[in-house]
Amino acid sequence: MTIDRRSFADKSTLAKELAEAVADRIRSAIAERGEAAIAVSGGSTPGKFFGALGKTRDIDWSKVVVTLVDERWVDETSDRSNALLVNEKMLQGPAAVARFLPLYSGGETPDADQIEKTNALVSSLPKPFAAVILGMGNDGHTASFFPGGDTLSDALSAEGPTLAIHAPGAGEPRITFTLPRLLETDGLYLHIEGDEKAAVLETALGDGPIEDMPIRAVLRSGAPLAIYWCP
Repeated sequence: MTIDRRSFADKSTLAKELAEAVADRIRSAIAERGEAAIAVSGGSTPGKFFGALGKTRDIDWSKVVVTLVDERWVDETSDRSNALLVNEKMLQGPAAVARFLPLYSGGETPDADQIEKTNALVSSLPKPFAAVILGMGNDGHTASFFPGGDTLSDALSAEGPTLAIHAPGAGEPRITFTLPRLLETDGLYLHIEGDEKAAVLETALGDGPIEDMPIRAVLRSGAPLAIYWCP
């Protein structure tokens, strides 16, 4: 494992430090390739990080594309939408001129035609990602790699770039980037907070099947990973 574990005193400090690290990746990608793409996670954890990154002024946000690691199959107006969270918390102020690329492409379910539409859209993303920021659930899932997911094996191994997944713990049907596509990044980050998540991480770092705690697929991938944690 190539894992860099970083602990911070509080959520605000973590958000600031993670935003600075991702901003550095974005600036470097723009300098080297003329554009940058980042993939971020939803949920309750990244709000402060989104706000801190979106306020960063020394980024040419017009050259940045923001997308999601995964998404619930819901419209962007839904309060369950990760896209809504990104638009409200990050793509404001300086970052308002960045381009946002959603994963939800319409319809009631993520059937083959809808996934094909999304994959056609995400094929335009710059490669590699400048940064990918993952989260982790208490069940050991990351992205939409849920234990018991009907396409979990493909999600962890297929080129994708995205696919649909249904799982008992996922609520709505989901769409997720596959792990191989997420690992195509200059910087890979895991953002977790709280003692419960720290305990889940310690369990995941131990022995056990990937299917039980899919975050293990990331931890065992060999890709350099920076873990940002605070109480």
